[in-house]
Amino acid sequence: MFKYILKRVAASAVTLLLVAAITFLAMNAIPGNPFLDENTTVEQMEIANAKYGLDQPLLVQMKNYLLNYLHGDMGESLKMQRGTPVKDIIFGQGKFELSIQLGVLALFLTVLMGIPLGCIAAYNRGKAVDNFLNVFSTVGIAAPNFVVATLLLTLLSVKLGILPAVSGSFNDPKAIIMPAIALSLYYVCYVAKLTRTSMLDAINQDYIRTARAKGLRTGSLIFKHALRNALIPVVTYLGPLTAGLLCGGFVVETTFGVPGLGRYFVSSIIDRDYPIIMATTIVLSTLIIGMNLIVDIVYKIVDPRISLSGTNN
Repeated sequence: MFKYILKRVAASAVTLLLVAAITFLAMNAIPGNPFLDENTTVEQMEIANAKYGLDQPLLVQMKNYLLNYLHGDMGESLKMQRGTPVKDIIFGQGKFELSIQLGVLALFLTVLMGIPLGCIAAYNRGKAVDNFLNVFSTVGIAAPNFVVATLLLTLLSVKLGILPAVSGSFNDPKAIIMPAIALSLYYVCYVAKLTRTSMLDAINQDYIRTARAKGLRTGSLIFKHALRNALIPVVTYLGPLTAGLLCGGFVVETTFGVPGLGRYFVSSIIDRDYPIIMATTIVLSTLIIGMNLIVDIVYKIVDPRISLSGTNN
C-alpha cells in the first residue's frame, strides 16, 4: 500500500500542476484587466502592469506563478484588497474557516440523512414510502441551489421568522443552518438515490438470500451485511463531494451573504483578481485530489477484496 500511495501522490502533484496551468491560461484568455476602470489612465495601468509582472509574456508569468507557489507565495491581491498577500486573505481573515464550517455541517447532513433515506427506500421498494422518497429525491436534485436558498429564506425567515436572514457574521449559531440546508439538499437527495440503487443490487445477491433464509433479523441484514457492500459507490461519490462542500457553495454563500471562500472566488472573477482566482482554484483542486486519494484507501477498509495495486493477490 505504501508504494501505491507514493505513486498516487506523484500523480496528484502532476494533476495539480496541470490544473494550475490550465486555470492560468483560461483566466488570461478572458478579456479585461484588473486595473482597468474609468478612473485609471493608460499610464497608471501600464505602471501597475509592470509592478505586478502583467506586462511580461504569458508563459513567463505562468512560470513565475508556479515557482512562487512552490515557495509558498500566493502573490498579492491586484484589486479587491490591493497589495494584501493572498495567503492572508484566504487563510488569515476567516474566509476559509467559514467555508469549512459550512461544508462540514452540510457534509454531516448529507451522510446523516442521505444514507438512511436510501436504505429505507430500498427496503420498502415499490411501497408508498419508496415512492415518496423517490419524488423527494428527484425534486431535490432538480432544484437549483439559488431556488432552494430563496425558498428557505422566504419560508423560514420572512414568513415564520425562525432563522435569521443575514448570515454574514455567524455570531448567531442559527445563521449557519439555512446555508447548510441549502448547500446539502442536492447531495442528500443524490446520496439517497445512489444508496437505494446500491442497496437494491446488494439485497438481490445470493449471500443476502442465504442470510435471510437462515433467519437473520432485518436490521442486521440491511445495515451489517448489505450496506457494507452498497457503500462502495457512495464512498466514491463522497470523496469529491467532501472537497466541494468544504470549499463552500459559490451560489449559496453569495445568496446568504456568507463571507466565505466561495463568495470571494465569485467576486475575484468579476474583478479579474488573478492571484485570488489562482489561489482559490488550487486550494479546491488540492482538496479534491486529496479526498480522491483518501477514498481509494478507504475502499480497502470497506471491502478487503479490493486490491489497491491493481492485482488480485
